[in-house]
Formats: sequence, structure tokens, C-alpha cells
Amino acid sequence: MDEPKPLSLDAVRNRIDEIDTAVLRLIDERADLAAAVAQAKKAAGEGDAFALRPAREARILRRLLSLRTTASPQLLVCLWRQIMADNLARQGPFHLSVWGGRESLRLTELARLRFGAAPPLKLAGEPAEALAAAKTKGGIGVLALTSDNAWWGRLLAEPKLSVFAALPDLARWGPTQALAVADVDVEPSGGDETFWVTDSEAAPAVIAEALGHDGLAASLLSQAGGLKLFSLAGYVQRDDQRLARAPGDLKGVIGAASTPFDV
Repeated sequence: MDEPKPLSLDAVRNRIDEIDTAVLRLIDERADLAAAVAQAKKAAGEGDAFALRPAREARILRRLLSLRTTASPQLLVCLWRQIMADNLARQGPFHLSVWGGRESLRLTELARLRFGAAPPLKLAGEPAEALAAAKTKGGIGVLALTSDNAWWGRLLAEPKLSVFAALPDLARWGPTQALAVADVDVEPSGGDETFWVTDSEAAPAVIAEALGHDGLAASLLSQAGGLKLFSLAGYVQRDDQRLARAPGDLKGVIGAASTPFDV
């Protein structure tokens, strides 16, 4: 049986043009639906609520990643983050405040990878500035994890603010370098890590061992100013009694986020 004749270069390019047109049509339709969601929420009296839904976004990405056959994880995550961010911006106020310490350029890059090009972005001179911006309508603070600033400890006294994302999204882009904070409900997505702070003077390994005895897998993310920040495997409730028994006097959960999508 004769092998099918390969397509000519012109035929391949024409097909790519057809696909681009079809993709654009679907992106436009998705954007229209985002506007429809905003109208429906307004009609239901929910128009003032921030439309950000981190857990739903994570579930969307995991489903798409499970369906892909050729596209790379980084292409899919970057593309859909841009699309979802643009749709989010159509539903109401949406802006970023980034504190990167000595790595402002890198943090700006990570923020754009995670939240797309749609929201306006402002560099914060201090962590407090980024946290204050996160309290405003549609505000998100993206803050670096550094060895000389325990800004995340302030969230223990900020009940409205929660960590909802760890940056970068993909493990192949490097270890966790920053956390995103907003006035948003944090829900389990099915593949999460929880962020927990303690003032215990014990060594990180000792604290992790104590948590492990209670069935919690913990790893140190950062420490500064007498405080330690741990990542706990899974979604752990703020009132989990295992954490009440954990080392430290000043301690608590400050949020949760989906784990990297390529792990």
C-alpha cells in the first residue's frame, strides 16, 4: 500500500492559519462567557466579590494537562494562565503589587508567568506596601521569600489575607521563590500544600519530626526574625488539632496553594 503523500509546506502553513483562526474564535467565545459570568454575579448580588478562584484554576489546568498529547506542560500552563487572567480582568478590578527584595526583575517575571499580562503591576518598596495593596479590591500581593524578612509572619494577624499561590507554577522553573496573597477564600484543589508559621526555637528538623509523628509531612520554606515557615503536604484546615499540638506559641496556617503542575 502506498504511503500517504506528505503535505507541502504551503499546505501545512495554510492549515496552521486555519487552526489559528479557530483558536482565536474560541478564545473570543471564552472571553464573552467571562463577561456573562460577571453579569450573572452582579444580578445575584455578588458583583463586588473578587472573582479569583485559585482552586478552580488549578483543577482546570490539571484536567487539561491530563488530556494533552503533544503540547508541553510549560506551553499549556503559560497559555491558560494568560487566558484565565484576561478573563478574570473582565470580571472586575484586578491588579498586582510585587515585592521582590533584591530580585525585583525575577519576581516580576514570575508574577507575569502566574497572572498574565492583563493586570497592571506595581513594584512595592516594602512588603507592607504589597500586603496593603492585597487588601484592596481586586488586589494581589506577590512577595519574595528571603532570608532577611519574615513578612509572611504578619499574616497571622491578618485574618482576611491568605496565601493562595506559590511561584513558580512548575517545578522545572525552580523551587518556590515567592508567595501570592489576597483577600480570597482558599479551597482545596485536590493537590495542595499548606503554609504554616511557628515561632518555635527548635531546629527545623525537630519541628518537622514532631509534625511527622502527628501525620503531617513538613518541609522548611523560609526562616527569618525568629519565625519559621513550613510547607505541609496536602490541604490542612486552620483549626486542625494536630497543629495545636505542634511546637511553638505563636503559630498558625496562613494559606494553601496547588502544588507544581509538573510534579
